[in-house]
Amino acid sequence: MNKTEFVSRVAAEADISNGDAQKAVGAVLKVIEDALKSGEDVAFAGFGKFSVSERAARTGVNPQDPSKKVEIPARTVPRFTPGAVLKEAVASGGRK
Repeated sequence: MNKTEFVSRVAAEADISNGDAQKAVGAVLKVIEDALKSGEDVAFAGFGKFSVSERAARTGVNPQDPSKKVEIPARTVPRFTPGAVLKEAVASGGRK
């Protein structure tokens, strides 16, 4: 599902226009992005938690030439940890 499809489903679920749903989805994503940029976690009980994590610098291998080593710098990356309710919903989502 892409963003346009997601917005359409939100509009249908909330019984609002696509324009209003697009504004709402855009606002939610912006608030999460801004919080993560400032180092804050964003947690939704049962759904999950967005957070940032530090990756240490490391030495990797160039896949086109495995004999060459590549230095991969340290960086900050976003993380998502699913909550128990979301995990259960996905696990019971019809797979047998």
